[in-house]
Amino acid sequence: MTTDRRDFLRTVGAAGAGMFIAPHISKGSTLSRKKQGEVNIAFIGCGGRGRGHVKRAAMTEGVKVTAFCDIDPEAVTRTQKLLRDVGVPEADVYSDGEYAYLEMLKRDDIDGVIISTPWLWHTRMAVATMKAGKYAGLEVSAANTIEECWDLVNTSEETGMPCMILENVNYRRDAMAVLNMVKQGVFGEVVHARCGYRHSLLNVKFNNGLQFGEEAKGEARWRTQHSLMRNADVYPTHGLGPIAAMLDINRGNRFLYLTSTASKAVGLKDYIEEKGGKDHPNAQLPWKQGDIITSTIKTTNGETIIVTHDCNLPRPYSLNFHVAGTDGVTDFDYGHRRIHIEGQSKDHAWDEFQAWQDKYDHPLWKKYGEIANGSGHGGIDYFVTREFINAVKEQRQPVMDVYDAAAWSAVTPLSEASIAQNSAPQYFPDFTRGQWIKRKPVEFV
Repeated sequence: MTTDRRDFLRTVGAAGAGMFIAPHISKGSTLSRKKQGEVNIAFIGCGGRGRGHVKRAAMTEGVKVTAFCDIDPEAVTRTQKLLRDVGVPEADVYSDGEYAYLEMLKRDDIDGVIISTPWLWHTRMAVATMKAGKYAGLEVSAANTIEECWDLVNTSEETGMPCMILENVNYRRDAMAVLNMVKQGVFGEVVHARCGYRHSLLNVKFNNGLQFGEEAKGEARWRTQHSLMRNADVYPTHGLGPIAAMLDINRGNRFLYLTSTASKAVGLKDYIEEKGGKDHPNAQLPWKQGDIITSTIKTTNGETIIVTHDCNLPRPYSLNFHVAGTDGVTDFDYGHRRIHIEGQSKDHAWDEFQAWQDKYDHPLWKKYGEIANGSGHGGIDYFVTREFINAVKEQRQPVMDVYDAAAWSAVTPLSEASIAQNSAPQYFPDFTRGQWIKRKPVEFV
């Protein structure tokens, strides 16, 4: 065993209880005791994202990677090598067709399953996982339609099995510091927030000579098709998850309605023409998704949230974070971070964000930041995998639960409907069935 692996095991093992206290699902729940001994984690989907979860789980004390399912031979080979490289046994493999995961779910030696597959498979796989009596950890977005959102909620309530949306950005260090500030009243009463997913994915959506679909590689096999078929914000949760936590969504507050507007769709066509010429067949396709989609959400407590989807134009990565309240305002994003607090900042002037982040840094980052920084996406992946594993070990609800998965993912179908109806308001279902009124806000422990 390497020194790095020993250090990782000691640190993760010392992490102890989960980061938040979350209420248990009331229907059919038997989550009342800690899991004794080793927990067994399995995986559906072991591409780049899935293998990251596999590696972190395999390096966690008290966790055994029992099995995984992937129909791509290269992914299978790379996952088994990964397990060998971190010094644990290879796992059993299920790869016989698209529904091989159902055979894997019949096993008794699986406690939790992490799902990292193309979006259209997320809900059906999570539902099958919960029906098999196992914790479901579901990559973003969790659902594509309102019906799928309800499928997740209904299945979780009926089976008593939790479903965690694996939104890693909720653990971003600056976002957690701002959450801390919000909870401590630094901004006064929060009135408005902004977020989004602004990230050029042009080189992700096309490869192998501007191909997409079955003949392509990586996300171009499936992600690009959504831009051809849907005029919607198809990826809202990276920005919206942290803002939802700040505003106590599903815990004393909830999303009420949204309106969405889409710009014209020319970015993908322009990219194809530049790379392959105006006569390239993909340049002739009727791309449907507007290049910039802007949604405005109103909450029951009166706050407004602007959510932007912007992936079809050339631009640097941005989640566009902004929080404004009666006592101050902050913009915090890569390359653009600033804050103004009334009475503490100079009049009409911005403070450097870093000093405020250091002051309100979350204890988890202070304690585990060094080891977290060795994992993906600047350390946030460490915390999201850790929370899922801790929830399984402790037999409790995860901090980002099935109601969050449904509410955050509902932005996709609701934005699609609003755009189709000339930006008409679309109301969010109450996935908690009224329980949001008495559910307690998420608390750090």
